[in-house]
Parts: sequence; structure tokens; C-alpha cells
Amino acid sequence: MSSLWPWGSRRDMGEHVLPGDPPLTVALRRSDRARRITLRVSHRDGRVTLTLPRRTPEREGLAFLRDREAWVRGHLDRVAPSREVRLGGSLPYLGREIALRPAAVRGPRLDGDTLLMPDDAVRAPARAHGLSQARARDALSTAVDRHAAVLGRPVGRLTFRDTRSRWGSCSSAGDIMLSWRLMMAPPEIGDYVAAHEVAHLAEMNHSAAFWTVCARLYPDHRAARDWLRTHGDALQRIDFAPPAAPFEARA
Repeated sequence: MSSLWPWGSRRDMGEHVLPGDPPLTVALRRSDRARRITLRVSHRDGRVTLTLPRRTPEREGLAFLRDREAWVRGHLDRVAPSREVRLGGSLPYLGREIALRPAAVRGPRLDGDTLLMPDDAVRAPARAHGLSQARARDALSTAVDRHAAVLGRPVGRLTFRDTRSRWGSCSSAGDIMLSWRLMMAPPEIGDYVAAHEVAHLAEMNHSAAFWTVCARLYPDHRAARDWLRTHGDALQRIDFAPPAAPFEARA
């Protein structure tokens, strides 16, 4: 499978909690491709991942983690906070900010730069999430079909997911996956990612031949890639979780 920023083949091993103030939850993974133990702190959501080579004992990995606890905590202190989607706030949509406003409507409805929503703060994030996904399916499906027609290659199954390590992927069977979060970026960015993955239908790699195909479908691909490098993390930090219920102490 080729993808935009692939991370390789890994298997989840569960989680390990490192005691401290606060405790650190670390995801454990084993990789067939890894040649050494690695620690990664995501600057998108603060997730800490410890990756072990296939034959490295878990105890060695945990010792490695304990030795580098200060390094991990230092990086976590610099992770930007997530941005919560809330009624009365705003949300990136096609590269612009739209206001989320309560109104006498039964479901989300776009009105210029305003997303009108039922006056329900708890369900507002899920409703905004659903609208973004639905619009992404429509717009990005059209882009994939258009680029595939230019290339003269059939597309297999097209799916949309919320992936954190890549914006899209293409399998050897011609199945394409795209992140619905691209709907928050300017339209040309989603168009580029669609072109990028369609180009993999001809070249399942990132060779010079691949970039020639990609340039044929989307000539200004360098600018789009630069935009994702600069602004992509901010889109990944948009949090569609419902607001936490207030804590109540009872006698």
C-alpha cells in the first residue's frame, strides 16, 4: 500500500502507564521494520508511542522509556492544545472559518459563513462532525473520479476515515482511503490529496515517475504539500468530542 506519509507495518501491544505527576499513558507497538527502539510524541495530540523491533523484549523497551521520561515530559509540555468544536464557536470549513450558531432548525444547515444548528450543546460537535464527513464524501469522491478519468485508471473502493498519520492511501487493489478532515482545508488541498492517491494507481511508490504522474493530475502539488506541512497539524487538533459533563459531589 502506498500512502501520503506512510509509517510502516506495526502491531499494537496495548498500553503502559508510567507513574508520575501526571501519569503517562504510552502506546506500545511492535514493528517488523524497526531496527531499534523508538519513542515518538505526537505534536498533534500528545500521544506517546513506544515502538519495539520484532525480537526486542518488552522489558528492554520499558527500561528505555523510563530512562527518557524527562525527554517525553519535556516534549509534552510543548504540545499545542486541541481546539474544541462548540456551539457558539467556529470550525474550519473549506479553508475559512464558519460560525456555529443555534437556530430553529432540525439539522445543521450552512448559511454563508454560518452553520445553523439545533440549540443542543451536547450534540453540536457530533452534528458538525457528521456534516464535515458528508460534504467530504461528496467533494472528494468527485475529485477522485475526475483524476481517475484523466489517468484512465479504475478506482476500487473509496473510503473516508479519521487517520492521524496520513491524509490518504492507495492499495495495490486500487482501493483509496482519504481523511474526511480534508474538508476543513481549502478545496485545492483536498483536490491535491485526491490526485496524489489516484497517481498511485499508476505508480505504487514515490519515485520520479510517480511525481510526473502527480504533476500531470495536479501541477502545483508542491504548494499543496507545503500547506499540509504548515497547517495540517492544526486540522488534526480539531476535537469533535462532546463537552464533558460537570462534576457533581454528593453527600
